[in-house]
Amino acid sequence: MGVSFKELDLNLNHDVKTFSFQNKEIEVKQHISVVDKNDLIQIALQKSYENGIYNDILTDAYFHLNIIYLYTNIEFAPEDKEDELALYDKLYQSNLLNSVLACMDSDEYNNLVEIMNGEIQKRMQYNNSAAAVLQSIIQDLPANAAAAADIVNNWDPQKFQSVQDMVNLAKQTGMNPPIPERQIDTESAHEDNLINFLEEQNKITE
Repeated sequence: MGVSFKELDLNLNHDVKTFSFQNKEIEVKQHISVVDKNDLIQIALQKSYENGIYNDILTDAYFHLNIIYLYTNIEFAPEDKEDELALYDKLYQSNLLNSVLACMDSDEYNNLVEIMNGEIQKRMQYNNSAAAVLQSIIQDLPANAAAAADIVNNWDPQKFQSVQDMVNLAKQTGMNPPIPERQIDTESAHEDNLINFLEEQNKITE
């Protein structure tokens, strides 16, 4: 027979430890929700990602800043967070950060560190994988498609047809010398090059 979840009477852990800092009582939560933990780690990783890698110094700073934000009763005004790295320096050098960490549940803290390091490792492995290369190509498709559409939209079929007619005429009259190969960057440049060549050949035969 099953057991009703409600009958288990489970409760969230709201334990708090406190310490005194400059005659102020600082509260430190022992546990936070999974949603808040995820936000803590994702924000730290987002802000520390630079040039395809995670900057260890920034990761450490933003990780611990978010611990202060989410685990303590310290309130920050918007101007306090304008320069978060300067804020981190103040928290660290004043020893306030270490005091907070000393009051944290050690299993809670170690679990956060383990999850974040695992997330970094998985992301870096993915970034170096074939799947990431394919994803990059897929993301670039709209831009490539737009460039192709621009070429098509600006193509002049009448001008192209006149070139075709001149080529056919040259073949019919036996005037079909090889066209020197040239590095052409664009379709329009190739078209202009062919027109110029045929015009020169036409002057020779006149």
